Amino acid sequence: MLDAVRAAGMTDANGALLDAVAAARDRFVDAGITVDEAVADAERLARHALRWDRATWLARRREAAPAGFAARYVPLVARRAQREPVSLILGEREFWGLRFAVGPEVLTPRPETELIVETAMGTCADWRDAPMAIADVGTGSGCLAVVLAREFPRAVVTAVDRSAEALELARRNAEAHAVAERITWVCARFEEWMAASGNVRFDLVVANLPYVPTGELQSLPREVRDHEPRLALDGGFDGLGPLRALLRLAAQPPRPTWLIVELGAGQAVRLGTLLDDVNGLALLDLRADLQGIPRVALIRAAGA
Repeated sequence: MLDAVRAAGMTDANGALLDAVAAARDRFVDAGITVDEAVADAERLARHALRWDRATWLARRREAAPAGFAARYVPLVARRAQREPVSLILGEREFWGLRFAVGPEVLTPRPETELIVETAMGTCADWRDAPMAIADVGTGSGCLAVVLAREFPRAVVTAVDRSAEALELARRNAEAHAVAERITWVCARFEEWMAASGNVRFDLVVANLPYVPTGELQSLPREVRDHEPRLALDGGFDGLGPLRALLRLAAQPPRPTWLIVELGAGQAVRLGTLLDDVNGLALLDLRADLQGIPRVALIRAAGA
């Protein structure tokens, strides 16, 4: 370990924190990570090793590295240099201002998925303090189920996922954020669950389903391809298999009042065709992410 520490230029004896972080940044760039991401990751891992928040880091980053820092930091840097995501190294990811535990059994929450929450809050603003039934299809880490339960305090939420491991992690996240008592957990394929739901009607259904075409999985960044579950990524030959099934089932009575789904890049064009193939659902809006990609679709049931 000491040799690795010295080789990385991160000795405890007289090395400055900023020097250690700069060395980590350069190593990440050499590993193929973009400069902006490398800068952010090197700092985030340093703060984790130091157990400092960002305010403390900004105030003390020019100090000498404290004893024991390099021994904690170097292994983290080595993992990131192998393109392991920072979220998995730290075991958590921020979503909607909250910390969520993550692991290899779930898709790491992305900032663009917050568009689903924003759309739900704008669309259902009049229901913020009213009883409502929400379903989160393909809940994964539970980030959507948990945030919606917090933002709609009188809602009851059903969280569905085919992975028992994902549901267990989601349940822990719900307990951490004090909403577990209002969430029902269902371990099943969503097609089977929806078909068996009978006459249960939901006011809102949200879904971030797999949408990467099978043939494109190998071209994904290593952080995603090698470390996130294929089950949460593979959307079939055209990436639209799960969404196609969801729309078909949601179009059958009793239809949800609102359906909000996340889309892959370029899939908004195909969404109109998918809706033409079913009766009872209408596209009301498309919301773009920060890159200008239409990312979230707001769909309303006819007559709702």
